[in-house]
Amino acid sequence: TIEDCGIGVDCRFVDSARRPTPVPGKAPAVWLWLPRRKSENEPDTMAVAKKKKEKRVVEQGRIYIKATFNNTIITVTDVQGNVVAWSTTGASGFKGSRKSTPFAAKVTTEAALRKASEMGMKTVEVFVKGPGVGRESALRAIGSAENLRITSISDITPIPHNGCRPPKQRRT
Repeated sequence: TIEDCGIGVDCRFVDSARRPTPVPGKAPAVWLWLPRRKSENEPDTMAVAKKKKEKRVVEQGRIYIKATFNNTIITVTDVQGNVVAWSTTGASGFKGSRKSTPFAAKVTTEAALRKASEMGMKTVEVFVKGPGVGRESALRAIGSAENLRITSISDITPIPHNGCRPPKQRRT
């Protein structure tokens, strides 16, 4: 269809994004970017109010510590496994080789516990996985939290029963 673009030049709309192209034989060639017209059944975005996030109260939960050689990831879940809070050493502001330090793991654990305690968490089970240096300091940070009771600590690091063939020896 040929429509008036609004500045006295006829334009032909060629695609669904309603980008106008000038009609051949008409001068001058003017490109306009018009807002897309809403269809009748499309909701008005200005009238839709954003729902407020409701606070969950979780009294019992689980803390998963994944300590790798380069990072430490702390995930706090409820008993069913739904994530309540999480934190990583990168999210705590550490970069590069500083992410794989015990201090970074301690700061990260404290940040995750702060988020979890806002939701009313009182008792936790702790699951530790991986060989990283952040294991011990993350556990100590959980133990030093005054309003948290630890019911159990489990090591869930996967151990192969002679599974995959190891990589060839490094030459240094």
